[in-house]
Amino acid sequence: MKIVTWNVNGLRACLEKGFLEYVVRSDADIVCIQETKMQRGQAEIDLPGFEEYWNSAEKKGYSGTACFSRIKPITATYGLGIDRHAFEGRVITLEFERFYLVNVYTPNSQEKLARLDYRMAWDDDFRSYVKKLDGIKPVIICGDLNVAHQEIDLKNPKTNRMNAGFTDQEREKMTQLLDAGFIDSFRFKYPYVENIYTWWSYRFNARANNAGWRIDYFLVSSRIADKVEDQIVKNDILGSDHCPVELIAAL
Repeated sequence: MKIVTWNVNGLRACLEKGFLEYVVRSDADIVCIQETKMQRGQAEIDLPGFEEYWNSAEKKGYSGTACFSRIKPITATYGLGIDRHAFEGRVITLEFERFYLVNVYTPNSQEKLARLDYRMAWDDDFRSYVKKLDGIKPVIICGDLNVAHQEIDLKNPKTNRMNAGFTDQEREKMTQLLDAGFIDSFRFKYPYVENIYTWWSYRFNARANNAGWRIDYFLVSSRIADKVEDQIVKNDILGSDHCPVELIAAL
């Protein structure tokens, strides 16, 4: 099975930059996207054979997640079931026979860490949510988690420490999530590989210089780590400030 995650930074714009062509070429079974910045029906998405699942933010042009699946899930649920997190369209959970798939777009802590307190509460609530799912069947979490976990996961760790996405607090919450029974599938397969990133600022020619961050992940329940055959960062695919990430697993 192949699953793709991609923060498209506005699906309508990405559709004009090769989104559909990449999805077809990838031959993925499931495609999870974040930061759709649209409501369902605001653009024509021609993907025959795929079921569509959308969770859009109440605020127009903001946040949002969507899943496209060739395999019909048993159930599809939206959000964390907590009112304060219900307005930004950040989570879709698809239940399949052998696993849950959780597509997540984690809140950014923003400039001057204006939203760090909310982010900390989100991280705790999200961890509780996926732990409950993991008590039923294995879980695959994919999406933009808005944190570079270790120094190896971004180009300039020294100068970015305590910036949004690389605060001690966010990194510790990521550690707690992994300690709750999950593995970072990329580091599981490639523990020491450097200079692999999934997001680059539009400023300072960052992508051309590969001055990026690895903030898009597949986390899987530790007990199915042996099912992970590969995780591929498709940093040659343009169309967004993030690139797609592909998980190949024997599921």
